[in-house]
Amino acid sequence: MSTRRSNNTSLPISPSFQVQFELDYGAFQLAVDLSLPGTGVTVLFGHSGSGKTTLLRCIAGLYRAPKGYLEINGNVWQDSEKGLFVPTYKRALGYVFQEANLFPHLTVTGNLQYGLKRIDKPSNSSVEQILELLGIGHLLDRLPHNLSGGERQRVAIARALALNPEVLLMDEPLASLDFKRKQEILPFLGRLHRDLNIPVLYVTHSQQEVAQLADYLVILADGRVLSSGSLSDTLSRLDVPLAQEKEAATVWDVTVAEHEVDYHLTSVAFAGGTLSLPTINAEIGTSLRVLIYARDVSIVLEKPITTSILNVLTATITGIVDDQCGRSVVQLKVDKQLLLAHITSKSAQLLELNIGMTVYVQIKGTSILH
Repeated sequence: MSTRRSNNTSLPISPSFQVQFELDYGAFQLAVDLSLPGTGVTVLFGHSGSGKTTLLRCIAGLYRAPKGYLEINGNVWQDSEKGLFVPTYKRALGYVFQEANLFPHLTVTGNLQYGLKRIDKPSNSSVEQILELLGIGHLLDRLPHNLSGGERQRVAIARALALNPEVLLMDEPLASLDFKRKQEILPFLGRLHRDLNIPVLYVTHSQQEVAQLADYLVILADGRVLSSGSLSDTLSRLDVPLAQEKEAATVWDVTVAEHEVDYHLTSVAFAGGTLSLPTINAEIGTSLRVLIYARDVSIVLEKPITTSILNVLTATITGIVDDQCGRSVVQLKVDKQLLLAHITSKSAQLLELNIGMTVYVQIKGTSILH
């Protein structure tokens, strides 16, 4: 189980962000039709070759799909039926690539000013907010070769945001970073939920980044949308590959309720109960995101009287899928929260698990992800 500070991630779908593209490269075809939230972070997830970057480039206007419709915040950037196609340089967007691509001869300030040249009336307050958001105010006089990989990417994000874009597109911005640099930049990316009022489209094939950053999730495969929806709902679906994978997990929104100082524990509340986690350095009332791995959930038919596991919750089975390799994936509901459990097929058979049964789930793993 992992936690991350979060705002409310139950984002409404905004009809102002419509994405429809059909593109045929012979060996690869893209066909998507999506309505995406107008705020928060939408993650485009899938394995290499699934169409994530192609879709992002169509939104940016770097690729022109023969059939396409794109509307963001009431502005139509493409309508193939009307012959409308707004070129990239006229689209109010920010784009962050895998590599920072900073101008090596310019300081951080110089790189930011290059982006500001495209704005008629740049706002000093907005630039200051960006510097604060990404924690780069102390780096302004440095040249790119004096920055770490994570710092360079934060500057690249700041340069994109300085354009006052209507949408921020991010194409695997952590792919070129090692583990340490990824951990350095992830907390700053997490702030995008709270401090930006524009949609962010974030491409990744990393499940860790999905869990930490996504409000809304689109799963792509072979140029098609397998599933899309709120993070919690999409992660819990039994008909998409994520539920079957080793790192399968569900995400809950919780609130810090109590600190049990003597036991070095923190109690967090969710709709339907509480969980005990290792001590979290956060004030009472702080909103968190809790990640629960399916491998850390076990199922019992009767509530255990004596057990070392603190988190034992009543649940209802809402779905079961056997992977034909000795494992069953069980979907459950704890009050209104969805939960996945990976158990052996033999256990599922011995317990005679069926949809609609009331059972008890034991959540075993507890770790904190900042």
